[in-house]
Amino acid sequence: MTRLCQNLPRRPVSRYSLIFILTVLACSCPALGKKKLYIGALFPMSGGWPGGQACLPAAQMALDLVNNRTDILPDYELELIYYDSMCDPGEATKLLYDLLYTEPIKIVLMPGCSSVSTLVAEAARMWNLIVLSYGSSSPALSNRQRFPTFFRTHPSATLHNPTRVQLFQKWKWTKIATIQQTTEVFTSTLDDLEERVKEAGIEISVRQSFLTDPAVAVKNLKTSQEFLAQLMSKLGGKNPEETGGFQEAPLAYDAVWALALALNKTVGPLRAKGHHLEDFNYNNRDITAEIYRAMNTSSFEGVSGHVVFDAQGSRMAWTLIEQLQGGSYKKIGYYDSTKGNLSWYGNDKWIGSGPPADQTVVIEEFRYLSQKLFVSVSVFAGLGILLGIVCLTFNIYNSNVRYIQNSQPYLNNMTAVGCMMSLAAVFPLGIDGLHVHRKQFPVICQFRLWLLGLGFSLAYGSMFTKIWWVHTVFTKKDEKKDKKKQHLEPWKLYATVGVLLGIDILSLMIWQIVDPLHITVEKFTREAPKGDLDVLIQPLLEHCNSEKMNTWLGVVYGYKGLLLLLGIFLAYETKSISTEKINDHRAVGMAIYNVAVLCMITAPVTMILSSQQDASFAFASLAIVFSVYITLVVLFVPKMRRLITRGEWQSDTQETMKTGSSTNNNDEEKSRQLERENKELQKIIQEKEERVSELRNQLSERQALRSRRRASTITYQNHSPPPFSITQSDPRSLAPPPGYPAPASDPHPVPQSFANSSSLYQSDSKISRNKCHTSRLQLLYK
Repeated sequence: MTRLCQNLPRRPVSRYSLIFILTVLACSCPALGKKKLYIGALFPMSGGWPGGQACLPAAQMALDLVNNRTDILPDYELELIYYDSMCDPGEATKLLYDLLYTEPIKIVLMPGCSSVSTLVAEAARMWNLIVLSYGSSSPALSNRQRFPTFFRTHPSATLHNPTRVQLFQKWKWTKIATIQQTTEVFTSTLDDLEERVKEAGIEISVRQSFLTDPAVAVKNLKTSQEFLAQLMSKLGGKNPEETGGFQEAPLAYDAVWALALALNKTVGPLRAKGHHLEDFNYNNRDITAEIYRAMNTSSFEGVSGHVVFDAQGSRMAWTLIEQLQGGSYKKIGYYDSTKGNLSWYGNDKWIGSGPPADQTVVIEEFRYLSQKLFVSVSVFAGLGILLGIVCLTFNIYNSNVRYIQNSQPYLNNMTAVGCMMSLAAVFPLGIDGLHVHRKQFPVICQFRLWLLGLGFSLAYGSMFTKIWWVHTVFTKKDEKKDKKKQHLEPWKLYATVGVLLGIDILSLMIWQIVDPLHITVEKFTREAPKGDLDVLIQPLLEHCNSEKMNTWLGVVYGYKGLLLLLGIFLAYETKSISTEKINDHRAVGMAIYNVAVLCMITAPVTMILSSQQDASFAFASLAIVFSVYITLVVLFVPKMRRLITRGEWQSDTQETMKTGSSTNNNDEEKSRQLERENKELQKIIQEKEERVSELRNQLSERQALRSRRRASTITYQNHSPPPFSITQSDPRSLAPPPGYPAPASDPHPVPQSFANSSSLYQSDSKISRNKCHTSRLQLLYK
């Protein structure tokens, strides 16, 4: 219009000519007959909330439709003058000054974000301006004394608080937690919610805030598909989630329509009063009052739903309730805050075991073994396996040593191998669904059963065989037999262990074929976590099980229990027996005592604690570890100590080669035994000779002392009496020490002095004139 007027000829025209020209222009160009009404808008294209990116195109779409309608403001054309406020109150202050003091006059102001709307709405009453916001949700803007001319198509953030309280009460929540951004809009919203929940008897237990946007993006709301399609074309195919204000774009669209409809409604009342919209200025309160009444009574269906304002100028709307189902949001229901009505959809339903069905979300949670406990026990089991390898290597390397041969080294090897297999069972015993998939879990169950079963049969079976043979041979009532000469046939011992091992293998095979192990899940009582009353935890625990688990366990435990009891009895019966054929049977008995006690205690305890994974694993694994350690230490450490301290590391073959003797091993052993006994006898004889000499000296001293005392009263003329006289010899003086056989010939003759001392053992003779009885000498000798 301005450009067209500038191109008109600049010459004097008459009054009639001017009227004619304007009439022609009005007829030839209808738009030239409309009067412009200007709207001052602030769209945040950047900043904390860049809502203008989508709201501006939506507002322009609405302006185009309004201006093309002949039934809405037919004599007027709306034009939008807008700036980028950057959602910054400081920048908005400068832009507001430009809008107010720069021609043309704006009839309405349209700010965006809450912080800018607060500034604009508070200052607008000084210029009699109506303020209509499309993106402000701050509850503070509902204050009519502070913002008397403010309206908004965006509902107040407190609008949802009644909905929230209704949901809390329906689900019977007594405690809630809140999280908010530290801005006025959310702070005031939360203050309102806090007042409402207190009235409802609900406690806010935790209240947290953050400065920036949370990581989880808010799902964008939908209204109509046609509007969204047009908006997407306006945006040029940009990603809606990356476009600021996309969620509020329908509200901006409806804000323009609310303004247009309100201005259209004021045309008639203003005309009746002799006013027109184009007459508006910042001092005209009458036009402002008409626009206010029209806005206050607005009611229409927009793309964001039904648009109506409450007494505070805030949007009244329904709250849509959605739930995330399968990666997408599903509509569940609505809440009408005007009527307090909460309604659910009939087609869609709440998914899960929580609200609204039983008002609680149930989360299944598997219980797994404590990893610290598993690692700790595994370390001890690994060290035990290393100890078993050392013991096995020692036993094999020294199997030619006579002392090791007399302990049945092959049975000891079986014991060591069985102990290592039992320790290896600790590892699958601690593996659960945290480490392997449920499909592989039955394989772990099989490893547990076979390793522990075969390990026990080898370790305990070999010890049981030793103690059984000793009891069989040395507790017979036939006294005529020389028990020390009983012949030991090793193959019978190995056959016994083979029978015990075969029974276990057969029973385990039947078990796995008839009733194989599989995984079962035990459910426990639901638990409520602290501070979260709308969620229940369903604890679950995985077990290795079979259909008749108790029957199989009863058979296995009964058979093993009888073996343990019989082993204890045999160990007790043979505790005082000494034999060279199995020289470690006492150590075997001690190991059987410990293994039996630990097994008999652990088996029933683990069955009782089967629902407590940590306690059950701790009892079972530690019983295995302690049993193995005790067995290995009791059986092998004494052998190692003897061979190290006595230097018996060399085999009999090597020792024979060094001596160059062709005598068999048994004769050499007897010869060495006799030599050791001979040396011990010589040592004892030497000690006794020294003792006799000492006693004879003592007697001589006493006799001389008595002679000197008598010399003062009795005078001897030509001789002095001997110290003592020996009348006869006592054959007991030549008797060997107790416990030693009488030698056929004495390779070491007794000295003469020692032979003369034999008279000291005479029981009825007198030693001297002093009448000293020989019993005193015997007492002194002893």
